[in-house]
Amino acid sequence: MLEVEKISVNFGGIKPVDQFDLSLQKGELVGLIGPNGAGKTTVFNLLTGVYTPTEGKITLEGKLISNLKPFQIAKKGITRTFQNIRLFKSMTVIENVKVAFDNRINYSILDRLFNNKKYKDQEQWLHEEAMKILDIFDLGEYAEEQSMNLPYGKQRKLEIARALAGDPKILLLDEPAAGMNPQETLELRETIKLIRKQFDITILLIEHDMNFVMDICERLVVIEYGKIIAKGTPNEIKHNERVINAYLGQGA
Repeated sequence: MLEVEKISVNFGGIKPVDQFDLSLQKGELVGLIGPNGAGKTTVFNLLTGVYTPTEGKITLEGKLISNLKPFQIAKKGITRTFQNIRLFKSMTVIENVKVAFDNRINYSILDRLFNNKKYKDQEQWLHEEAMKILDIFDLGEYAEEQSMNLPYGKQRKLEIARALAGDPKILLLDEPAAGMNPQETLELRETIKLIRKQFDITILLIEHDMNFVMDICERLVVIEYGKIIAKGTPNEIKHNERVINAYLGQGA
């Protein structure tokens, strides 16, 4: 699905990501972990076109995407959530999800102005599809609430729901469990397993909750100072001396 070949980005002589490699197969769930400031979110910004690599290339299903803008990459099939929640806070829950369907709606201003059958049919379809996604996240009952009024854990879920509404092939989750209590984290873990199966989607996630990561991911990539220091299964990473020293730490 995704091939990342030796990408680097240079900010005035500083390389927050240096010679990064990644290969994602269809349907995989892979974790990207490492200390704060290791370059994880910068990798996401490179994958989604926020930054352009100064070296290397990124291909999605064999086609170069590292020269595209963020909205073009989203249309190609990569969507994301953010470390800090970025909902449209003054819009309702369902409106936040509907926004992501924009590239699948094709009525014109005139259709909207005359409130014709094409407009009504597409709006009906849009509402039904948005509600289906909200129901998966147990957010259906909050559809008409302003998103700013949702509890923190539900706002996190809504951001993932909005990313899914873009019909992605690959979903990037940037610390989805950050700030959640243990019960919310448990619910999120089961939800991610469900959407992966139901949407037949590839997922790459950044997360600092090691219990969460070790339970849900099939493979892990560990970076430090922008460079990969280890790749492997959760069990291999758990016992990797370099990763223990750089990130996981020794048991007392």
